[in-house]
Amino acid sequence: MHIDGAQISGRFWSLKDYLGMAYKLKNYQITGPDWISSERFDIAAKLPEGAERAQVPEMLQALLTNRFQIKSHRDTKEEAVYGLLVAKGGLKMQPLPESEEDSEPSNGVDVAASGSRGGVSVNLGKGSSFTFGDNKVVGKKLKMITLADVLSRFVDRPVVDMTELKGSYDFTLDINPDDFRGMMIRSAVAAGVTLPPQALQLLDGASDAGLVAALRVVGLTLEPRKAPIEIMVIDHAEKAPTEN
Repeated sequence: MHIDGAQISGRFWSLKDYLGMAYKLKNYQITGPDWISSERFDIAAKLPEGAERAQVPEMLQALLTNRFQIKSHRDTKEEAVYGLLVAKGGLKMQPLPESEEDSEPSNGVDVAASGSRGGVSVNLGKGSSFTFGDNKVVGKKLKMITLADVLSRFVDRPVVDMTELKGSYDFTLDINPDDFRGMMIRSAVAAGVTLPPQALQLLDGASDAGLVAALRVVGLTLEPRKAPIEIMVIDHAEKAPTEN
């Protein structure tokens, strides 16, 4: 995904991904037909002259609503979540010093992601990234709210940041192979990938214990909680967008 002062361009993102960007929602906050996660679309749109970056989400909302004929409604439900918290022994990581690049306003956004059966890698720009592979989760310059959002794709319920930590952190989480495999299967399901029954059966014995143990090494923990979650329900969307 690339956004600058002149255009928005996205390649091979799902409608659910675009909706999340447009409405500033997490993946688990959007529900609808299965295909909004599995079908992929390219977008290339010119911005009106003089448009500001703050207006981009609203313009993206209008584009998606018009092209996909989207009808939706909002709801709030009490959901089972994991709270991401600082563990009792205290945080074992130090926040990274803020650089000049962090404090300067950006004129553009560049987000790139890739994935395969071996793992997932996402570059969030300005040195921030995360990688899942080789039974490890490696975060670079990640804020806790971003980590919570990332983990939500790999566990069996939404993760909500309750740490109150504001800084960015580097960390590596080592996870046992069985639990890591379960996390990768869950991420594939969340992304709308069709998996064979044999792969889905492996989730029956999957556990989040390996992830919880890895988080404790860096001074974090996941605790089951209940929390009100605002969701966007897609009541109708055309699978084939209208032509240019």
